Amino acid sequence: MTPDSRSPDDARRSEEHEDRTPTAHTIEPDEPEEFGCVQVWWGDGKGKTTAALGMGFRAAGHGYRVHLLQFMKGGAGSVENVRGEYNAIERLPTFTYEATGEFGWHGFSDGSDDASHADRAEAGLERAHDLTTDPEHHMLILDEVLYAANRELIEPADVVGLIESKDEELELVLTGGHSKPEYLYDRADLITNVRKERHMIDAGQGARKGTEY
Repeated sequence: MTPDSRSPDDARRSEEHEDRTPTAHTIEPDEPEEFGCVQVWWGDGKGKTTAALGMGFRAAGHGYRVHLLQFMKGGAGSVENVRGEYNAIERLPTFTYEATGEFGWHGFSDGSDDASHADRAEAGLERAHDLTTDPEHHMLILDEVLYAANRELIEPADVVGLIESKDEELELVLTGGHSKPEYLYDRADLITNVRKERHMIDAGQGARKGTEY
């Protein structure tokens, strides 16, 4: 369609939006109208936590109450204890976070103890049960909970239990794991496989501040 062939209404709307930059508003507490779905983000590609955090920031920007519980993000030898997302979340009035993970990563030769990983994962699961039935939050992100299940630190049935017991209006977001979570395929409303085509880590690149943490 050329400019000359547009209807008067289309031309007027186009002029109204030319050079218009959306203006941010002060975040005021609000209630979502259509939350309550279960989302699953898994796969061997980078971006699962990133996608979940993006939704969390978006929801918090609308004034919805969001909580992030990280199961296996305590850190690693090359990663600082305080991640960039924590600093960003602190500046949002409706976004909160906590991490239950061991400092290290299960299965890596980083000096962390398997029993400690299991204990912390179980503690994370117990905390998640409290959060899924707590109407205080509108969106709950359980980051790396599926990885904990893959590593047999918690049982897949425990993850199913979180879904079955959650408040019906809670938006529940589950991330992590490279293995297909078959046990969730008839229980989730959205399932995304984040697939790797190329990753610089395979060429020896370590985790980078600002992209991985």
